[in-house]
Amino acid sequence: MKFLLIMHVNPQIWEALTEDERNEVMRGHGGFIETIRESGELLGTTALAGPDDSAVVRVRGGVPTVSDGPYLEAKEFLGGYYLVECASRDRALELAGMIPDAKVEGLGVEVRPVVFAAGAEAAADV
Repeated sequence: MKFLLIMHVNPQIWEALTEDERNEVMRGHGGFIETIRESGELLGTTALAGPDDSAVVRVRGGVPTVSDGPYLEAKEFLGGYYLVECASRDRALELAGMIPDAKVEGLGVEVRPVVFAAGAEAAADV
């Protein structure tokens, strides 16, 4: 079963951490990646830039328009994710608990089953 382990960032919580605490979270990702790579459960991972570097494209009347920033006004934003393949939902929950962000007060890791996926390999076969 494939699961997306989604990390949301809350800038207020992140900035309230000490530099040592932030560094510990960042280093913890290296260990987590090594663990799930060795177990064969890692399919991919991505860290995303913040909303200040994003843009939103909307097509209205056939004309695309581009605006800066996130789609919704929110305290939190998508910071990154791990795509894993594991035996069960319980294992996915276990893995999510190993992600350093899950240990930070006020943050958590969302676990969502993947119901459909298409990659470059699948598109090349069409």
